[in-house]
Amino acid sequence: METQLDLIDGVRCAPSQTLDIELTNPSSGEFIAQVAQTDPAAVDRAIGAADRVDKSGSWRLLNISDRAAALLRVADELDQRGDRIGAAESLGSGVVISIARLFGGSLAGSFRDAVEQMQNGGLVQEVGESDRPVEILRIPWGPTVVLVPWNAPAAMAAKKCAYALAAGAPVILKPPERAPFGCNVLAEAIAAAGLPDGVFQLVHGGADVGIQLTTDMRIRCISFTGSVATGRAIAIAAVADFKAVQLELGGNNPVIIMPDADIGKAARSIATGMTKLNGQWCEGPGKIYVPPALEQELVAALLSELGSIAIGAHDDPEAVMGPLSYREHRDQLQARIDELVRGGATVHQVCAGPDLPGWFWPPRVVTGAAEDRCVEELFGPVVTVHAASSIDAAIELVNASPYGLAGYVFGTDIEAAMAVARSIRFGEVKVNGTSLLDLCPESVQSFWRSSGLGGHGDRDVFRFFCGAQIVGVDRPGLPI
Repeated sequence: METQLDLIDGVRCAPSQTLDIELTNPSSGEFIAQVAQTDPAAVDRAIGAADRVDKSGSWRLLNISDRAAALLRVADELDQRGDRIGAAESLGSGVVISIARLFGGSLAGSFRDAVEQMQNGGLVQEVGESDRPVEILRIPWGPTVVLVPWNAPAAMAAKKCAYALAAGAPVILKPPERAPFGCNVLAEAIAAAGLPDGVFQLVHGGADVGIQLTTDMRIRCISFTGSVATGRAIAIAAVADFKAVQLELGGNNPVIIMPDADIGKAARSIATGMTKLNGQWCEGPGKIYVPPALEQELVAALLSELGSIAIGAHDDPEAVMGPLSYREHRDQLQARIDELVRGGATVHQVCAGPDLPGWFWPPRVVTGAAEDRCVEELFGPVVTVHAASSIDAAIELVNASPYGLAGYVFGTDIEAAMAVARSIRFGEVKVNGTSLLDLCPESVQSFWRSSGLGGHGDRDVFRFFCGAQIVGVDRPGLPI
């Protein structure tokens, strides 16, 4: 098991406080550790160190080649720790080890991608003339806070931190209190790479630490992925001194089934999508709109696909789906389903799950629930199915959602399916697939409505951490 250690101004040390939250093995329920929390004075030291680094310019004014070399050293250190990060992430989230190892092995790539962004004109663009230099500069907003959730924290943290560091910002990372260990290995790798003291720091804890970080006026930039409620609180706090804010929040992601859809293929893809990361990912399919004549066929096909999914312990290399992350999340999810049943819904479940004492919750399909009772995200391996009288009716219902993160369309007529995909206002709409990865390397994705602020394509993320500045010799002879 990894250890929770702060990294503050170049020094790694154990946090001095604990929270009343127990970390447990999600496959057995066994106690692992008490959640550690950084004390307020230490958090203040971290903010002070980031402020010092920013004001001195020791990192942001470092030439691009030297900054790139430092980040490439981080990537090399992460290459050596991929399996450790995968094991830590699997234990923290319940995600099966085969998938968690893929995440663990991806962290180094985020740092190399960030270097590519900064070296390919992402920071400086020459727009003047031979005798009149004019530059468009991308410069960091200032000390930056990164806050990540518990479902894939190290991978998300690596991308955000890499791009912020590439932009020239000093970064403070707070890992999720429920799954802190993967981010601790990330911090170890960054420390081993020899970045200057205070350029990257790690603190631990819950809401109190998050509030201290996001409300301090020395912090100028916040990147958060997590719940709508927390994101809204961060946005309100950031308004006081107009910090730059990127918020990737939740969304009950819709699926539209076209009348000509191949139901078997659609069910296979939806089943894979709804159980990926054990159903604990913000862009997973959640709410299916299907022509009435196809509803029974779709539900039967979905249940058939779900019945073949191998559910096992998080560290079982043969398992495709593992337990939920922690007991309270499982209990809250079950309470939400019970509420739908009391409202007249029917729950379909095809397997009982493994005979293990952990936080297992086999996948379910819910039918007969009122559409307006299925607005909020469930965040688990479950979908609700709703008959839509027409595709236009489905589009209208989808666009009435308070969210706009991701959506899915299934149909054999690609032109018609693409037309439907274009008609819904969601940041990413995939046709005939539910993959977790971006559609292409040039991907961009805005967060619509209550799903957040900003976006998360590579260019979106890099640009977020920078403000634009134009510097140059003025044009002579202008009339005004």
